[in-house]
Amino acid sequence: MKKYILASFLLLIGLAASAQRFAYVDTEYILKHLPDYKSALNQLDGLSQQYQKQVDDSFNEIDKMYKAYQADQVLLTDDMRKRRENDIIEKEKKAKELQRQKFGPEGELFQTRTKLLKPIQEKVATVISETAKNKTLDFVFDKSSETTMMIYASSNYDISNDVIIRLGYKPGTIVK
Repeated sequence: MKKYILASFLLLIGLAASAQRFAYVDTEYILKHLPDYKSALNQLDGLSQQYQKQVDDSFNEIDKMYKAYQADQVLLTDDMRKRRENDIIEKEKKAKELQRQKFGPEGELFQTRTKLLKPIQEKVATVISETAKNKTLDFVFDKSSETTMMIYASSNYDISNDVIIRLGYKPGTIVK
């Protein structure tokens, strides 16, 4: 009798586990096959090289100013020395600001990257979702990154509202 109950229990667990359908994609592999993505990356690479040249030129000019200052330093009066030091410091601040404007987290390169790649990534995500629904999959994971990431989940398995209710709150009312 115990064996019969255990076998039935294991069968039910197996059926419940097989009821959920999983799949995975490799978005990196998918993106490498898209001409639009390759074109966007080439455009970003060219822009990055152009910005890097501007920043390098700026720092090279500062280096030349500093070397000239060191060579002339013994011949300069205190007032002239301070003025040239201030010019070098000001130029260095401008160069660092240029570098931040081009390569910073809110810089031109980041904004251009977002503008070029976001539509492509959204298109891929939409097609993945549509494919998952057509194949009646419950979850789709992305294996291309270091950590596996879920990129599609059937709303049937979202228990967020149940958790909110069990905590004693009303779903839909967001606290500000």
